[in-house]
Amino acid sequence: MNRFLRLLVCLSLFSVAAIASATNYSLWINGRGAGGVVGDYNNFGYWGPASTDAGVNKKAVNWDGYNSIATQNGKIRDALDCFCTGANWCYIASQSAGDLMIGYTLANYGGSTRMKKNAAPNAAGVCGNADGTAQTGWNIKWVLAAAGAAGGTELADAGAWTTGEPLVRDLRTTTARAMYNHNSTRFVWFYMYAGARGTAYSGLLPGQDDEVVPYHSAGAVSGTAGRAYCNPRDWWCTDLTMGSAVNDDGVPKWSYHYVLFRDDQEAYSHSNRGNWAGIVSVMRSTMVVSAL
Repeated sequence: MNRFLRLLVCLSLFSVAAIASATNYSLWINGRGAGGVVGDYNNFGYWGPASTDAGVNKKAVNWDGYNSIATQNGKIRDALDCFCTGANWCYIASQSAGDLMIGYTLANYGGSTRMKKNAAPNAAGVCGNADGTAQTGWNIKWVLAAAGAAGGTELADAGAWTTGEPLVRDLRTTTARAMYNHNSTRFVWFYMYAGARGTAYSGLLPGQDDEVVPYHSAGAVSGTAGRAYCNPRDWWCTDLTMGSAVNDDGVPKWSYHYVLFRDDQEAYSHSNRGNWAGIVSVMRSTMVVSAL
């Protein structure tokens, strides 16, 4: 276990000891494409077998993976209200457009007044009030993002997917980057996992990529448009740096964003293949040991 994972474990154990009455939950926010049943937090159809270990008290925050971030965002707020208010705290794992979704949520609603909920959802995924009191924002320990698409993808720019799909319009690089203030995370750290097992059509994507999302997005590189970033052994391409360090071309990452895993061996692709696979497998390993 590297020192970053050890740090997350230590922080998790400290939080458990400090807030003995809290219940911790692991929320999984899907990306583009259907799979899970919206409102059913126990349905992991998008990710893989529900029996797989994926962090303490795991819940699937299902949205339709098709419509726009803005119109589907209420589903994410319902889940955060349910499990991340009052004495309860959340660890969050996201993939692809799920990163755009949670970033949008925190930037636009993370400072709003939320009623404390009872963590007992109805069929629509909505929880009742716990004690009639409110709080500001949600109790979130940290966010993990595998193949994060908060910076968009050139596949959406080029029309590689149907442009009639509302989510695809949101995933255009200039649109995704202008959608909200990516530096406003409400002081919640985003830990990024960037895959690099690209394919032939990856020529549409600048630098290293995982077939769908390039390093500029998966690595949380700031700016109004995508740039080409690669692994250190690729001499003719700018390095995506680890951690929160400024990249080799002087362009910083967004605030409170940290590259925890960079796929130097080019071994991990974008798709989880319905079995917790690809770059998601690396993120899941962190959730297992750190979301306690």
